[in-house]
Amino acid sequence: MGGALGRKAPSDKLNIAGVGIGGRGFAVLKAMESENIVALCDVDWKYSQKAFDHFPKAKKYWDWRKMFDELGDSIDAVVVATADHTHAIIAATAITMGKHVYVEKPLTHTVYESRLLTKLAEKYKVATQMGNQGASGEGVALATEWLMNNEIGEVSKVEAFTDRPIWPQGLNVPKQGQWVPDTLNWDLFIGPAEMRPYNEIYTPWNFRGWWDFGTGALGDMACHILHPVFKGLDLGYPTKAQGSSTLLLTESAPTAQRVRMTFPERGKKGKLDLPEVDVHWYDGGLQPMKPDGWPAGKNMNDAGGGLLFHGTKDMLVTGCYGKDPWLLSGRVPNVPKTERRVSTSHEMDWVRACKENAANRQETNSPFSEAGPFNEMVVMGVLAVRLQALNKELEWNGEKMEFTNINDDETLRTVIEDGFEIHDGHPTFNQTWTDPVNAKAFAQELIKHNYRNGWSLPPMP
Repeated sequence: MGGALGRKAPSDKLNIAGVGIGGRGFAVLKAMESENIVALCDVDWKYSQKAFDHFPKAKKYWDWRKMFDELGDSIDAVVVATADHTHAIIAATAITMGKHVYVEKPLTHTVYESRLLTKLAEKYKVATQMGNQGASGEGVALATEWLMNNEIGEVSKVEAFTDRPIWPQGLNVPKQGQWVPDTLNWDLFIGPAEMRPYNEIYTPWNFRGWWDFGTGALGDMACHILHPVFKGLDLGYPTKAQGSSTLLLTESAPTAQRVRMTFPERGKKGKLDLPEVDVHWYDGGLQPMKPDGWPAGKNMNDAGGGLLFHGTKDMLVTGCYGKDPWLLSGRVPNVPKTERRVSTSHEMDWVRACKENAANRQETNSPFSEAGPFNEMVVMGVLAVRLQALNKELEWNGEKMEFTNINDDETLRTVIEDGFEIHDGHPTFNQTWTDPVNAKAFAQELIKHNYRNGWSLPPMP
């Protein structure tokens, strides 16, 4: 469709290109295989072989930039499921070419990248969807309706957790590089990040545990678990954030984290008043304490995590993806259905939106107009963890994307390597630390990355 959006009937098939097709990307494309999967791009052709075999007619690429150059006019839409750090640059480029985009969660690696995709999607009027599939499920809709109908009263505290990471985190950087396999283009995997020697510990899949490429357990799962909070409580930008964790390293996400984010009073949504609310996050096996009245023996973990809305009248509980909401009192609300239901799938609902004219398009359930600000909230949790050495609650100006209480002369240090060893039964604790770095500059780099030479984002609209 691209520039010819008005000339194709809605019944026509989309021409879809996939970038990052070895893991989640393959699953997403299979959910869309009623359409034309015309091109497949990945930096790891061994990991991607099953996708190449499944879509034998699709043209194969290493480099998405070459794919866009060669096939740009014949591609209608792009699915992005690469490592987190390259989501934004691929999606942003595709949007400026008039392509519809579906991006796996987390939407982006940074706050700035999320804001950019939000504004680009609005400017170019393309159909968008973040891959938090619970957004198209019944649970998120029900939880939102129960909240808006004031079934549990005002909510000033929410607790959420995941059982992730289930991949390695808290790791020292490998001391030796390895030969790059012939089936992997390491330079393209690194993309806009800083170059480092190849090691099999980084990819595939394990990228989530490395700060340069992923966002840890929080970035991976909060887009699933916190969606009913962001949507149901009409959250916007947080005003304050604070994080703590197990040993914080410069390169690898910690094995367990806690974050608290505070959101200001927001007026009213439906019948629900929206006072200031604190959202608490736990991961790495940590969970909130079970509240009074919790059913004895009931596992709080439902499909990878859980969510507790502390209301003045009752408590709303959901599992991961917002699934199976229930009230602690045991009451089952009967409220009007005000939220849109998706009858197909999260993936095919995006396909539908792609085929509709922008002027009268029914938005998806996780369009960038919502997913962008929501993802800013998620990566704000990452910022709170990585800035915990400042030993204070951080104050945030969401509109300006800046911390307001980090002084010009403040510094921080983090551990480069945990050198714990035992010699003849005696432990040695020999941690290697960074030199002090300027905290404001460090924070700014986390908010908006300086990309490696040769890689750049489109300008902010």
